[in-house]
Amino acid sequence: MTGLRAFDEQRASAVETLCELIVPGSRRVGSVVYVDALVAGMPPPVRDAALASIDALAPAAAQGADALAEKAQTPEFGFVRALAIEAYYSDFVAAGSDGPGAWTEIDFNSPLATRLAKDWTWLGIA
Repeated sequence: MTGLRAFDEQRASAVETLCELIVPGSRRVGSVVYVDALVAGMPPPVRDAALASIDALAPAAAQGADALAEKAQTPEFGFVRALAIEAYYSDFVAAGSDGPGAWTEIDFNSPLATRLAKDWTWLGIA
């Protein structure tokens, strides 16, 4: 993955796997791009905690859902879970990702939601 600011290839792969295991469909929308942008913009102590949480969960994620489930009550899991949920349910779809976004998946099509123009520039994502 190119263009990431906070993650190297190994962390990006771990985040992609974590997001997909926690919120199925995340890989399809490129949640790793969203989470990378969030983490890159965090103050250093929070960013360090995010990276440590990802690193702590990566081995379990590599072993699959059952191994990750054993970590579900840890602070690290809670942190990464919040990032994964925000990345997917914000209706973000990274450039070049297949989509569709979460709002289409869950049929969230209220009149206000359908008129909303999403702007991800605050994340530094073009």
